[in-house]
Amino acid sequence: MPTPSPATWSIRRLTPRDLTACADLSENRGWPREEHKWGFLLTAGQGYGIDDPEGGLIGACVVTRYGPPERPDLAAIGMVLIAERHARQGIGRHLMRHVLTAQGTTPLTLHATPTGRPLYEELGFKTTGRAEMLLGHLTPRGPEPEASTRAATAEDLSAILRLDEEVFGSDRTPLITRLPAFADQLRVAEEDGRITGYAAAWPNMHTHVVGPLIARDTRTAQSLIASLAAGTDRPLRTDIDVRHEELLTWAKERGLASVAFNSVMTYGIPELPGDWQRRFAPLTVAAG
Repeated sequence: MPTPSPATWSIRRLTPRDLTACADLSENRGWPREEHKWGFLLTAGQGYGIDDPEGGLIGACVVTRYGPPERPDLAAIGMVLIAERHARQGIGRHLMRHVLTAQGTTPLTLHATPTGRPLYEELGFKTTGRAEMLLGHLTPRGPEPEASTRAATAEDLSAILRLDEEVFGSDRTPLITRLPAFADQLRVAEEDGRITGYAAAWPNMHTHVVGPLIARDTRTAQSLIASLAAGTDRPLRTDIDVRHEELLTWAKERGLASVAFNSVMTYGIPELPGDWQRRFAPLTVAAG
């Protein structure tokens, strides 16, 4: 029987009820199941999927939109996956074109692996930056200048939201308000009673992912990472904007190793909004 054309595959919206199918698809492609992250993204964002007649999903992705619901400022695409036996048949292109159409004129961003980048370039995405993934146990190297950090409280949420919107360049309230339940740690840096940065560490398989990481300067970012590391025995994983060379050097000198590089790509805008100098790491590369 001939393989159906990708254009004939129906694409539907996913819901949290599709969590197991999404995790199965991740496992099919050799990724960790990442059920905790899938659950977060399917709740905070819009999932798109193609059902496999034999059960499960042929393909899936998630879009997380920021700004006013009726007219988003930006949308991040992530978790683009096609089942192994359907790979290299144009289904990923079909899924992405559907997403582009569904998002209309909303500017888009994504983190692309070297394997996925050619498809995104074909669709009109441009590389506007790079992120370096680090992994390992952070080992202190004697006394260092530190910014004051502490665990975040419910009373800090409004200040965190204001800082996040200022630095990210768009309102991420639906995402950030879910952080206290999603993350194992949420910490803030402050000076003279004013919050100057914040960071979370959330569980992903055997690691803790550090993100978002927003800070006034490199010293503050270092202090937030060190304080999160002190609260876990798991390896840390994070994706640092390569322009933050000082932070990357500091982390590598303390035990984090470079694992991979991803291209930060945009569609419909020349570069990401906000203040990159205070935006050190995303919550997850799947959501920007």
